Amino acid sequence: MIAFIHDHRGTYGIELICRVLPIAPSTYHARVAQRADPALGSARSQRDAMLRAEVRRVHAENFGVYGVRKVWRQLGREGTPLTRCTVARLMRQMGLRGVVRGKETRTTVPDKGAPCPADRVNRQFLAPRPNLLWVSDFTYVATWQGFVYVAFVIDTFARRIVGWRVSRTAHAGFVLDALEQALHDRRPLQGTGLVHHSDRGVQHVSIRYTERLAEAGIEPSVGSVGDIYDNALAESVIGLFKTEVIRRRGPWRGLDGVEFATLGWVDWFNNRRLLEPIGNIPPAEAEARYYAAQETTALAA
Repeated sequence: MIAFIHDHRGTYGIELICRVLPIAPSTYHARVAQRADPALGSARSQRDAMLRAEVRRVHAENFGVYGVRKVWRQLGREGTPLTRCTVARLMRQMGLRGVVRGKETRTTVPDKGAPCPADRVNRQFLAPRPNLLWVSDFTYVATWQGFVYVAFVIDTFARRIVGWRVSRTAHAGFVLDALEQALHDRRPLQGTGLVHHSDRGVQHVSIRYTERLAEAGIEPSVGSVGDIYDNALAESVIGLFKTEVIRRRGPWRGLDGVEFATLGWVDWFNNRRLLEPIGNIPPAEAEARYYAAQETTALAA
């Protein structure tokens, strides 16, 4: 209403518009003054102005992908307790919203003729500790220079990305590079029961890949059914990657842009992104809590 009066005051005059709407001219002038100087506003409007800045900051610092629920939880973690409906109202006023995941397309080509390890996971992607179950998969990204491919290795305990690689070709060596990064980062001990799970893609059941798993003392596991649920957790993380990075920031010029964006997203995902399945905390924090609890238990023993 205030905006309407402001837009048409030159044609009809403030007094006439206020008489028709109806609204007191003093109310209009008071609202205009408050917009020009927030200090003149009510206590609620002044608080809203401060909170809007905080909501906008949290939304921007998290790649602009957080919706109401995630912004609300992050503000709570930072010591700014608000009701969820207040966050929703402020985001609506500023036109802020989270991203919406779309339908995923499978990129894996199964090799039905290749010998496959047994399915040791049976679609149960839960692990009681880190370095007990890794899952791996890859996806493609369309760029101006052609398709590039992005592979991920994920520790299922806290859904932490422990290895990744970007390549112009979807050969076995490219997914092997992601595995090598995971091995270097995590340095799992042999004989501790670590299982590596994937779907039936030709890259993951290649001789080079399976031999490297054996050298590292990792038990291979391959989905037995042949649908997206065989590797659902990896598909879920890749879905977030496509939604929060690829679709939102495209179009992409080439491999370098995708690689740089993936680097930043993986760091954010592991260290700052709130994941609801692990208690609305980042993966790194979930692992840190686990190791702290183990240390406390050991000291008490």
